[in-house]
Amino acid sequence: MHYLHSLLLLLILVLTADASPSTEVNTMLPSDAVSLLSFKSKADLDNRLLYALNERYDYCEWQGVKCAQGRVVRFVVQGFSLRGTFAADTLARLDQLRVLSLRNNSLSGTIPDLSPLKNLKSLFLDRNRFSGTFPRSVLTLHRLVTLSLAHNELAGPIPVRLNSLDRLISLRLDSNYFNGTLPALNLSFLETLDVSNNNLTGPVPVTPTLAKFDAPSFSGNNDLCGEIIHKPCDRHSRFFGGGGSSAATSSAAPLGQSEQGIVVVHSPIKERKHKSSGLVLGISVAAAVLVGAGLAVVAVARKKNRNKQGGMLGEKFETEKTTALEVETGRNNPAQLVRERENENDVLSMMKVKRIEEIERAHKSGKLIFCYGEVQPYTLEQLMRASAELLGRGSVGTTYKAVLDSRLILTVKRMDAGKTAAMSGEVFERHMEMVGALRHPNLVPVRAYFQSKGERLVIYDYQPNGSLFNLVHGSRSARAKPLHWTSCLKIAEDVVHGLAYVHQASSLIHGNLKSSNVLLGADFEACITDYGLSFLADSSVAEDADSTAYKAPEVRQSSRRASSKSDVYSFGVLLLELLTGKHPSQHPVLVPTDLQDWVRAMRDDDDSEDNRLEMLTEVASICSATSPEQRPAMWQVLKMIQEIKESAT
Repeated sequence: MHYLHSLLLLLILVLTADASPSTEVNTMLPSDAVSLLSFKSKADLDNRLLYALNERYDYCEWQGVKCAQGRVVRFVVQGFSLRGTFAADTLARLDQLRVLSLRNNSLSGTIPDLSPLKNLKSLFLDRNRFSGTFPRSVLTLHRLVTLSLAHNELAGPIPVRLNSLDRLISLRLDSNYFNGTLPALNLSFLETLDVSNNNLTGPVPVTPTLAKFDAPSFSGNNDLCGEIIHKPCDRHSRFFGGGGSSAATSSAAPLGQSEQGIVVVHSPIKERKHKSSGLVLGISVAAAVLVGAGLAVVAVARKKNRNKQGGMLGEKFETEKTTALEVETGRNNPAQLVRERENENDVLSMMKVKRIEEIERAHKSGKLIFCYGEVQPYTLEQLMRASAELLGRGSVGTTYKAVLDSRLILTVKRMDAGKTAAMSGEVFERHMEMVGALRHPNLVPVRAYFQSKGERLVIYDYQPNGSLFNLVHGSRSARAKPLHWTSCLKIAEDVVHGLAYVHQASSLIHGNLKSSNVLLGADFEACITDYGLSFLADSSVAEDADSTAYKAPEVRQSSRRASSKSDVYSFGVLLLELLTGKHPSQHPVLVPTDLQDWVRAMRDDDDSEDNRLEMLTEVASICSATSPEQRPAMWQVLKMIQEIKESAT
């Protein structure tokens, strides 16, 4: 009898499918009941779900259904061997649904639009035969905590927009046919991740989220590589040669987002015949050894010429204030300064006492905040008592080397109060939390930050071998020869790796890329610093000429803030600086063909390197295009650099 009654209801649904929702039949049936019966009519071809509506709210008693105040909040039909389809609009009326589980059935076809289920928290569609691509409507379900699409037949890319599901705790996409690259997932609450047994390729991005998981979470993807899964990356899709002539434009999908999951961006550079010889590898290795030795000499020379004046970090801050006051009030009379310096010891003693008092007040009004789960290895007072050395002044603040009593060496950037005064304390903290969460081998990590009463500090790891600016330009009194092309290539790859990570793993941009903001690590790897800090500076405050030379035209000529495409422009300028040894203020404005001639003239290299130099110069030219729309994305630049590297081996 129940079976006949259910069939009668289904017949009513079919006959009234094109009728208005306000018809008499639909007013007789609750909307949630209509949704469940509609789903059954398409999914349950063998009538395994014995649903029958005898009373108005009987559907709340149906198997797998749970209601709250007459509305369906859970629909769990697992292991019923349903072999139909999950048809479009069948469950769309269940807008109070919290849990939907259709796991362990035999449902086929594509996954329908689930965007009306805006309250959904758990979605289990695993162990079916669903096909098609990743269901984009799922990306609108911002309350999702658990998502499982495992063991289906889904293909195409895993979308980077998964990062918008910032409440996800569990994500299972294993045992499908997903291809393309793995996006740089950065989901703070994610505790379970499985993308194993797919067709993913390329490097596993090093993000705070992905770094939490071990190799089994990524296994069964033979072409995945990277430090997280302990497999080196040594093959890359090609940008130069063999790919037609269509330029890579900004409309190309970000890495891992092409519709087919395979990134195909044709080179803007004509096909070339690369010279190959058994000597290339030997020459490259020998050159790398010589370059390493040269870098070490530069580092030693830099240390010998470094300012040796010491003092506590807190004292340096006070001295900086005093110097600024002297300049402001015109106290530059030599005799007066000599008389003042006679009492220097007394002044410094008073400053020490004053600084300790300021530290105590700071403890009451502010605190040192450590990023990325860092264990607190020192206190604010210990930091202020550290011996300090001025490293330089930049566009957003002054940088010091601080040596703590424990011999721990840090870099402390004191933000320029005049340039960051407009930024509220809450905005500063939120922004620094994002910046401090970034971790990549080619980024100088932010370890901690502090703010109190207008004082703002950012603490980094100390990089022992100076900046790229010092390496490239050396002594200003002598004409420095440009770096060997293998060094240019290695440094360029490091910088692009870091920038591509910043762009993909977060909504941040660098905003102030220049050679003095690229530091050399212990192994002379290039590491980017000051990323994301330009956001904190008041854009109406004039920048120094050194920074302006790297700025994209749209940023220089208007009040527009920096963007990912302006970062690309800055990299193009930086690459030309590497290739020529000339500061950006000395770069001429040339068409691409003339740019090639200028780079060759500045280097005076022999013909054996022309091929790689030409390719690197063209990358610089493409990146520094006047129109931001004509510049590639940073991930595309990375592919170009990697192909040049591949051609040299």
